[in-house]
Amino acid sequence: MAERGLIGDIGATNARFALTGPEGITDELILKCGNYPGILEAAQDYLARVNPANAPKAAAVAIAGPVNGDWFEMTNHPWHFSQEETRRALGLDVFHLMNDFKAVALAVPHLQPADLHKIGGGAAVARGPIGIVGPGTGLGVASLVWGGNRYFAAPGEGGHVTMPARTLREFDLFRVLIDQKYTHISAERVCSGKGLVNVYNALRILDGRSDLPDRTPEEIGAAAVDGSCALCAEVKDLMTCFLARVAGNLALTLGAQGGIYIAGGIVGRWGKDFDEAMFREEFESKGRFREYMEAIPTLLIRHEFPAFVGLHADLLSA
Repeated sequence: MAERGLIGDIGATNARFALTGPEGITDELILKCGNYPGILEAAQDYLARVNPANAPKAAAVAIAGPVNGDWFEMTNHPWHFSQEETRRALGLDVFHLMNDFKAVALAVPHLQPADLHKIGGGAAVARGPIGIVGPGTGLGVASLVWGGNRYFAAPGEGGHVTMPARTLREFDLFRVLIDQKYTHISAERVCSGKGLVNVYNALRILDGRSDLPDRTPEEIGAAAVDGSCALCAEVKDLMTCFLARVAGNLALTLGAQGGIYIAGGIVGRWGKDFDEAMFREEFESKGRFREYMEAIPTLLIRHEFPAFVGLHADLLSA
């Protein structure tokens, strides 16, 4: 791609934009989705702020939700739009919309060692299937499969698989969530930013802790890390196990001998307070397949904008 392009990574909370071309990715900016009526207005505001010398003629945008046909509706945010109408309104020749975790998957082959942190043992098998999972506002899942000369990314909606309960505490937790709020406990309901709040509120009910305040996902994580709230610490531990369980199930489903990559902002914010031993124990806890799981590496993506790396690669190959 000789011309400069626009790339965007749109989640339920933040709209991240940048410019890209043969020289790399520049002008990264994070906007709040809630400040705009739609993706068009957010993109227009971004372009007005960075004011590129040459208006981009191609765009690749990653967004939270399944992409099928021209009309798109976000899963966890009210934005909805026509891709063709958006392309014309932005004056673009190309507007390529993809699931947000497909973009993260596309980034994986291009990440550098400094962008990754290995959790536990295992070693990747060259050209083996790869799984990607990550908790943010929701829970994203995608995969990579070797296609003869390169990896091909396959998006999915694995965040909405049914979450299994393994302990009496988890069964009781799920019972409260079903009684109070949901008809289906998906992985995303208990393993995401929204999931942190769901689990925290359900445990308050279970334990009769009406004295505890309402908290945001960020406040729950902070109180867990600084030790000021034992219930928040339990929420963090439960989410660590839920994430490992989903990652392990994905590894078995794919035969992911190329590794499982963990993305999303939550684990990254926990940093050294993420319990890697707990995660790895739950990941490997697959009965007679423990030895199989021990051989599969798990890696935390540390790159601040991994979707941008995938979108940049997508535009360069267009």
